Amino acid sequence: MKATRLTSRYAKSLLTLVIENNSLEETLEDMKLILDVCSENRDLTLLLKSPVVKSDKKLSILSDVFSKSITELTMTFINIITSKKREKFLEGIAGSFVSLYKSHKNIETVTLTTACTIDENTKSEILKYIKKNGKSEVELTEVINEDIIGGLIIRIGDKQLDASVSKNIKELKKSFNKNLYIKDF
Repeated sequence: MKATRLTSRYAKSLLTLVIENNSLEETLEDMKLILDVCSENRDLTLLLKSPVVKSDKKLSILSDVFSKSITELTMTFINIITSKKREKFLEGIAGSFVSLYKSHKNIETVTLTTACTIDENTKSEILKYIKKNGKSEVELTEVINEDIIGGLIIRIGDKQLDASVSKNIKELKKSFNKNLYIKDF
């Protein structure tokens, strides 16, 4: 079974369970914490993927790391995953859960890339434009990339609006490099 299908299935079952138990927001915070800890600690991720370390040792390490900061339901879920020998997919399951939560709550993640920081008025105009053309809730992530020189790039899901100066310069270079006197056939 592919890892993405596996993580999606476990995340869907967890989402269904926490909706029934009315603990959706708490579990979301737990999954974000698990994602943060796994992304910051490469050693923990390597330990979870190691076939040499026994599952009971992995479970005791996970309970030492997370038991005081996550809910009992999430810790039980981690116990089940570890008993099924799926602990190496814990980070993927947490990521899939966050994605499923966003689709359940109709939240769109938008990445805004600019060359420098923008003011609040411009940001509110961009958010208004995005809300007009899409979802009701928008989670905005701002990225500063000086390589785009100016303008902005808006990425909504798998769609991208590139209004950057660097893109315009590249298009101009292409048009200048095209020789109008040689036939293209």
